[in-house]
Amino acid sequence: MDRKGLDLTNTVWTRLDRKAGAIVELTVRQLSHRISTWVVLGVGVLLMVLLLAFYIDSVRNDFEPIDNDGDSVDEDSDGYPLGQEMKYGTSDFDTTDYPGSSEYVSESSIGWNDGLRSFYGNKTWSGEAFFDPVWVDLEYKGEDYWSNIVDWNETEDCPAGQIYVDWYPIFGTACDIGDGAYYIYGEWRAEGTVLVPEQQFLQWGYYTEPFEVVPDPPEMYIDEDDIDCFDSNGDRVDCPAADRLSGSHGYDDDGDCLRIGWLPGQEGDWFLEWDRNTDDRFDDDNNGNGIRCDVLWEVDADGNEVRRITADSYVDEDPNDEAYIGELGHRTFVIGVGKMAFVILLGLFIPLFLSLGLVRDETESGTLHFLLSKPIHRGEFILYRLMGYMAVSGSYVLALSLIMGIVTATLGPGDQIFRLSDLPVWLGIGIATTFVLAAYGAVFNTVGLVSPKYGVYACIVFGVWEFMMGTFSIINPNWTISSISITHWALQMIDAIVLLAWPDTLQWAEIGAAYGIESSLSIFWKPPVHTFGTQSAAVALLVSAVMLLSVTVAMVAVGQSVFSRREIM
Repeated sequence: MDRKGLDLTNTVWTRLDRKAGAIVELTVRQLSHRISTWVVLGVGVLLMVLLLAFYIDSVRNDFEPIDNDGDSVDEDSDGYPLGQEMKYGTSDFDTTDYPGSSEYVSESSIGWNDGLRSFYGNKTWSGEAFFDPVWVDLEYKGEDYWSNIVDWNETEDCPAGQIYVDWYPIFGTACDIGDGAYYIYGEWRAEGTVLVPEQQFLQWGYYTEPFEVVPDPPEMYIDEDDIDCFDSNGDRVDCPAADRLSGSHGYDDDGDCLRIGWLPGQEGDWFLEWDRNTDDRFDDDNNGNGIRCDVLWEVDADGNEVRRITADSYVDEDPNDEAYIGELGHRTFVIGVGKMAFVILLGLFIPLFLSLGLVRDETESGTLHFLLSKPIHRGEFILYRLMGYMAVSGSYVLALSLIMGIVTATLGPGDQIFRLSDLPVWLGIGIATTFVLAAYGAVFNTVGLVSPKYGVYACIVFGVWEFMMGTFSIINPNWTISSISITHWALQMIDAIVLLAWPDTLQWAEIGAAYGIESSLSIFWKPPVHTFGTQSAAVALLVSAVMLLSVTVAMVAVGQSVFSRREIM
């Protein structure tokens, strides 16, 4: 080779590459020979194995359908589930009131301001009155202490004095006032003349004849009102994959909103007017869109993402959970593991054990003199040490995330053999964690340089702060205080990556929240907030990456400044 060729091989860049390569290789070799490195990385692997074991166990377990709206229960144990009692207008809290049982039909009454206070008849009476009987049904009595039906076996003489002046009647009782007459407060069946005192009330009527109704099995009221979506032509579509989701959807399959099959006159009963899902009054136009018994799916301005789902009372209130909970649970697992296990736990503990002593330990061991005796700038030394640390930790989390992705994509729900869309999410989780490792590595290394003796304590306090801020960011990413933490921006990266890889994630979260499907997706994932008003996941991803890189560069610069001024003893 001629002289010119030799000169080309000896430029500043080739010398820089050799210096960088040598220090990076040394750092990798040192970290790989530390027991603490293998302990931390091994604990991370064990954590992922444990999480995968839970995931595999949940996938293999048989699915139990969930009664989302609670109408399969039988509170009064009369053999009739709540859904059937509602159709017949009977109470699920009274064993004597059930489908086919006798119903009281009121014929007339005497109120507090009626002029005529007396009436004769052979009736079932309910209220308060003086009663002169022709005959009394002594067998007609209540079954328990709280019944308002008079028990004639407990009748005693009325107390002396004037009623409501010297004594007050007891609910569900009758007392003898003499000459075969009684003062009664409750319900009784008899023929005779009643005299209702001023300011008191009495009604009378009769009970219908009972008829037999076969009890429905409770399973009939589980998964009986599935989620229904319709396109612009009125054709049913798959809700999670529908192209046009805005507007009115839903159908009252079981008829408890439209009152299909209900007996006449039942709508006014209090126990039928209460929405079991919202703990609010029944409203067949709860979403206020002017359409009775439907579900309103509201989308963003672009018409691409579902922002809110509002259902009228008892519409689509008991969907087939198996069709939705598998996907919701899978996405919750992926996002939850990515945020909690990768970013918060591995992202904090790996730098704490591997990067804190990158330069400090060389100073204490005395090897720093030998390393800095070579033609290398101190600032370069810090940078190359961090590069060696990143070569170990970054490759570790990327490999671990891809292994997790392959396993869950193979076992995940759906008709496909392999969920290819899962891999970008897991790769994004690995990349976000790598950004965190770089930022924390630069911070911890700099803290170790600033205070070699007490730096570890400062890093632990800082780690606790970051853990708290990460938790706050998961709960509510809009809190301003959490945005000053490194963890916040990494979690925002994951939120953005999830939305890019799974564009319908917001829709799935709204489905779980609106229909009461058991899932924590809406807790672990929320749309990214740092989009400069564009609502673009790509913008949020770019902003978060820039923020993490800025922290890393700034801390490296601080570390270089501190190290360049320090005398090596």
